[in-house]
Amino acid sequence: MKLTQKKIDDYNIELTITEDAEMFSKEIKNAAKLLANRVSIPGFRKGKAPQAVLEKRLGKDAIINEASDMLIQKSTREALRILNLTPVSENKADVITNEEGKDFVFTLTFIPFPKVTLGEYKNIDVEKVVEPVTDEDVDKQVEAMRAHHANLIDAAEDDPIVDGDFITLDYTGTIDGEKFAGGEAKDQPLEIGSHKFIPGFEEQLIGAKVGEERTIKVTFPEEYHTKKLAGKDAEFACKINSIKHRELPELNDEFVKKISTFQTVDEYKANIRQNMEKNAENRAVEAQRQAAIDKAVENMTIDLPPIMVENRVTQMIKELDANLQTQGMKLEQYMAFSGVDMDRMREDYRETAKKNVLADIMLENVANKEKLTATPEELNFEIAMMAQMYRTQPKQVAKYLKESGQLINVASTIRRRKAMKFIFDNMAGAQKVDEPATETPEPKEATETKEN
Repeated sequence: MKLTQKKIDDYNIELTITEDAEMFSKEIKNAAKLLANRVSIPGFRKGKAPQAVLEKRLGKDAIINEASDMLIQKSTREALRILNLTPVSENKADVITNEEGKDFVFTLTFIPFPKVTLGEYKNIDVEKVVEPVTDEDVDKQVEAMRAHHANLIDAAEDDPIVDGDFITLDYTGTIDGEKFAGGEAKDQPLEIGSHKFIPGFEEQLIGAKVGEERTIKVTFPEEYHTKKLAGKDAEFACKINSIKHRELPELNDEFVKKISTFQTVDEYKANIRQNMEKNAENRAVEAQRQAAIDKAVENMTIDLPPIMVENRVTQMIKELDANLQTQGMKLEQYMAFSGVDMDRMREDYRETAKKNVLADIMLENVANKEKLTATPEELNFEIAMMAQMYRTQPKQVAKYLKESGQLINVASTIRRRKAMKFIFDNMAGAQKVDEPATETPEPKEATETKEN
């Protein structure tokens, strides 16, 4: 095999691959045998027809083309192995010469996996910022719990709407005097202050009474999910049908005993503060670790081909589609409900996809440099977890992963996880992160987990 390589543009390369005439002649014979087993020729058992008979029956070009396809596949694998290249785009093969008795020559065009130079990923210094929990924060949590246990009482005849009320209303929306789809409702429930409607809508209803009619003027946000309405000025003719006030329970020891295991308001508030401080600590740790990953990615040098981001976007949408199907919904229905098309969805995913691709590449390279591997025990644990998720047996999952060639992806996930732990453990002033459990769950436990 002879190989030449040239760069076509910033990302694409072209390999010219030459196999000698003798190799091509052998492949033509192999192709003839393969085709002889596929076709029935009168007077010959399958696979026994001579090449000359096949040529008369199928045409010489059919055999040549079959041999070309077979040799392209073999030569491509070998060329990529020799040059240590991994395509991240589909290979485009063009035959230059495929005449019997001559060297077989073809070109292969693709985008290879980019060159990566790791920067600093050890001793990364990222500050951990824990947001303090104030008395006001605790009081807000207590008030939220009071609101959760509030009673709704009918407003008096002349009572106006105040913030926090629950109302029902009729409304008809128009733009430039014309009604629009989705702009009309009868007895629509609404919590004033929930901000579930267009900005400014709920605030203009404050002060209205039952039976009162009001015209509300609003502007749809520029980023509104229905493109036809985005940025448009609209008017809503509203009529208030009912008003209910929220009656909060008194904050005392009896209320606390009723809704919790605590005996006094002070004990209840102390527990809320403790939980909020714990959550604040957890958020700070997660933010610090994410910042460390972001810093390690920032320190890496790579010219990322856009196709890798697009491939990840496609993968994310496929995963969304699969999740929606488990809920009995189609992707098309979801897009219609969300008011987005495929182009908008891809655009929304693109930044996250790029961030994820870069993080994965960095972690893979850290795993390689630090010689981090996936042990058989860790693989078995991952397979057992997948079996629980899909409500099947680990043996079936393992068989599928091996046959589909996806077992390597599971191993890569484990290696990236270990690389992430390595970075966290080696942060400036960091404490060691506990290793995740790798003990394979018992079948009985798996069943119980699934039922829950």
